[in-house]
Amino acid sequence: MSQGLSFQTNITSLVAENNLQINSQAQSKAITELTSGYRINSSGDDAAGLAVANSLRSGIAELQQGVSNANDGIAALQTVDGGLNNISNILDQLKTLATQSASGTFAGNRTTLNDEFTTLLGEIDRQAANIGLASGTAGTPATQYNVSLSVYIGGGDTQADAQVVVNLSGSGNIVDSNGLGIAGDLVDTQAHALTAIADIDAAVINLGNVQGAVGTGENDLNYAVDLANSQLTNKSAAESNIRDANIAQEAAALTQTQVLEQSSVAALAAANAAPQTLLKLLQ
Repeated sequence: MSQGLSFQTNITSLVAENNLQINSQAQSKAITELTSGYRINSSGDDAAGLAVANSLRSGIAELQQGVSNANDGIAALQTVDGGLNNISNILDQLKTLATQSASGTFAGNRTTLNDEFTTLLGEIDRQAANIGLASGTAGTPATQYNVSLSVYIGGGDTQADAQVVVNLSGSGNIVDSNGLGIAGDLVDTQAHALTAIADIDAAVINLGNVQGAVGTGENDLNYAVDLANSQLTNKSAAESNIRDANIAQEAAALTQTQVLEQSSVAALAAANAAPQTLLKLLQ
């Protein structure tokens, strides 16, 4: 489009000024992205992308805390597992004492055996209480894990899918002497010792079932952590693709806008000087 020379309206200057403004805004945007590291710094940059990125970031926060929850759960179950292993060792010792007393050829003092036997029963009760799987009032430290443990991890389509449940509730998961069915056993006589052997055999089976439930819970939580970490990686990558700036691209854009801004300033100066030439026509 051609335009005649005029004192009133300098179209060339207006065009140069408009391009200078556009280039300045582009340079400002490039600087903002380079200094913040984000492609999206306000809703206006990419409203739809921001909504998706925020949803991903929320999911990432949930999974990060969920992994921490799962690790706490694993640590708790490992503590319980260690206590159960100790109780298993004590049952082995009880079995040894009962077997010794059950023999008709035993020539030692059964009272001494029985004292040790009852002391070990008390130690089972103490350790069961310490790991939260003892008889007692619900909600107390001695029974804190005799429940259905629900560990929230996240990453599921429903809240049920976002949780791992480890069921240690019920009398079958109590591992003190009462729960194992050996509380009243004695080895002060051969007959009592034979009864104790049978009860200890049943206790070993019951304890194994509890250990199996705890071990399964540990495995489930470990698998859940692996999945959550994988989801974290993928969600973080997806959010980065939407929200983060491409530094190489923005550095190139900054260089381009700096050159264009400088040329726009020079062009605007030239355009503003153009009307001065019209004065020569009046000389």
